[in-house]
Amino acid sequence: MIRIFNTASGKKEDFRPIHEKKVGMYTCGMTVYDYAHIGHGRKYVGDDIVRRTLQYFGYSINHVQNVTDVGHLVSDEDSGQDKMEKGALKHGKSVWEVAEYFTDHFYASMDALNVLRPTIICKATEHITEQVDLVKTLMEKGVAYDTPEAVYFDVTKFPDYGKLFGQKLEDKKTAVREEVHTGEYKKNPRDFVLWFKRVGRFENHIMYWQSPWGDGFPGWHIECSAMSMKYLGETFDIHTGGIDHISIHHINEIAQSEAATGKTFAHYWLHHAFLTVDSTKMSKSLGNYFTVEDVIQKGYDPLALRFFYLSAHYRQQLNFTWEALSGAQAGYKTLCNLVRYILDKKNAASSDEISQAAQDFIDTTHLQWTDAVSDDFNMPQAVAVLFEYLKRIKDEVELSGADYAALYDEVIALDSILGLKLDHVKLVDEVNAPQHVLTLVKEREEARHEKNWNESDRLREEIIRQGFSVEDTSEGPVIRVV
Repeated sequence: MIRIFNTASGKKEDFRPIHEKKVGMYTCGMTVYDYAHIGHGRKYVGDDIVRRTLQYFGYSINHVQNVTDVGHLVSDEDSGQDKMEKGALKHGKSVWEVAEYFTDHFYASMDALNVLRPTIICKATEHITEQVDLVKTLMEKGVAYDTPEAVYFDVTKFPDYGKLFGQKLEDKKTAVREEVHTGEYKKNPRDFVLWFKRVGRFENHIMYWQSPWGDGFPGWHIECSAMSMKYLGETFDIHTGGIDHISIHHINEIAQSEAATGKTFAHYWLHHAFLTVDSTKMSKSLGNYFTVEDVIQKGYDPLALRFFYLSAHYRQQLNFTWEALSGAQAGYKTLCNLVRYILDKKNAASSDEISQAAQDFIDTTHLQWTDAVSDDFNMPQAVAVLFEYLKRIKDEVELSGADYAALYDEVIALDSILGLKLDHVKLVDEVNAPQHVLTLVKEREEARHEKNWNESDRLREEIIRQGFSVEDTSEGPVIRVV
């Protein structure tokens, strides 16, 4: 039984999907007005782990993710400039060009981190009809009202407003700062926009559509409700997001969705903690805002960054430093070298059947692994189980090639959750180079594994004298002609 910490209840719960072995999962996507950064990377790797874990246990996943390409203002509370127009001004592009460019950038960054593409990627601008229809329903049910500037959701008409956040409506405050724009015609400070009209501060808004309330554009929150329910139904299993979504975006999603349908919106809410940089919030003004490209340009493997994310539980804040990433890269290389050792052994002459000793070892590890990953996706513990498994194979177990083949297959099965591409690890003698150079490279790998750095350096110099260079990567040494 998988156990999930459900923000809605504030405790771990047994995971019981609506439909046996089928899971509907919605993950809040990017607002595509600027570059995706490594903080985003942590959140989406976390979502990827959830999906991969469920698939590991035999569930079929319908994974839906939105692309916010309109309607998200600079403040989550309906104030400030539309982020898409802000991005267009900053980058000297049209809003449509900005949306396309940064959507492509986001998914390229996620591909580099080996994040599985969602089953369905849905853009807000391509689902205006669904959003307008949902607002119509809310108007008909009397929980929304029309004003000269916008259509608002009336939070007082939804008694459970704020239940996800754990506060009563009267306890929440809005617009405590004078500069926050709350809307001239709001009945209540916490009411939120369903549809902006192209008047006043938005008179010249570039992205707009026709609606029963005049031309304009949707508020941020309505897109997630409209698109998730279109593709997953009025009630679905899992909804994820960052912890910053709890107090505004997600309670608004719940309110408008459940007010429209009278049903529970999502059964399980998962929220990811932040990634800080040098113990401070990531900020371009502080110069600590990094992208996946920045990581690659500094010589790090993006899978080492993914490995770094796995060092902390998704509900725990994780602090990024370049020193910590260097440690993660070293750990990832060690992991790949241990896999390479098994890969080498499994190619040796062997019997056709796995021994009982190897099977017992696999069964024991499998139980430990299952305990870790099913306990609210405990990746630090899962990684520890994998390392212990690999080290025991190398240091304690002497088995046949068939045994090593089975042990290797188990590694690849476990990596189906971690997503570290351990099935891409290659032997050094598969590289196209003379045998005597391959021998030197293999000896150097053994020296590195033993942390005999002097011998490793000596062998590197010998390889260079033979007319070749060797580059260390997560998938093994790459040999090139000098």
